[in-house]
Amino acid sequence: MNEEDKILIVEDENDARFIYERLLTKNGYNVKSVENGDDALEIISDFRPKVILADWTMPKLNGVELCNIVKNKDEYKLIYFILLTARTSLKDRVEGLDTGADDYLVKPIDNQELVARIRSGLRIHNLQNELKNIEHSKAVVELACTIGHQINNPLSSLKMSIDSLKDEINVKKDGIEDDIFVIDESLKRIQEFVKALQKLQSPEIMDYALDNKMLKI
Repeated sequence: MNEEDKILIVEDENDARFIYERLLTKNGYNVKSVENGDDALEIISDFRPKVILADWTMPKLNGVELCNIVKNKDEYKLIYFILLTARTSLKDRVEGLDTGADDYLVKPIDNQELVARIRSGLRIHNLQNELKNIEHSKAVVELACTIGHQINNPLSSLKMSIDSLKDEINVKKDGIEDDIFVIDESLKRIQEFVKALQKLQSPEIMDYALDNKMLKI
């Protein structure tokens, strides 16, 4: 079983929920099922499904309402959402897709078709997530290069000024030698940091403190 291929089933009919869960588990997916949209919202943040399979007509919070909530949250919008319904009219299909649903299946559902739609949804989710990561990495690299460039210019001016001052004063006098040493070492560290920023190609994020993250340099 691929633990990363997580499917959330949202279906109020016990028999249908049992059949979907058994079918998808048999096909190697990590599956959880709930009986309404409210229950789905309670577990979605911890379970982090790649695909949601939701019945349109349910008590408390139906599939369309659930889809609307999911697709309007940045952290969930890449989840591939499949609506299940007995409604067959074109108007109903358009209404379902207009809420942001990615796919639409009419009951009764053929098992092979359902598994095929799940596979397709997983491929699309993974591709979208990969593109998002590429765009994020590109943005981080561009930001690092920009910061490096902006720091490098005043840093060069500062270094030249320090070198000029060292020529003008006696660094052996009045303990100035220690201060100059600290300044030189600090300048070297900043220069190394700037070079690392400008050469950054594959940004890595690491844990810092208080649940914050920082760029690994």
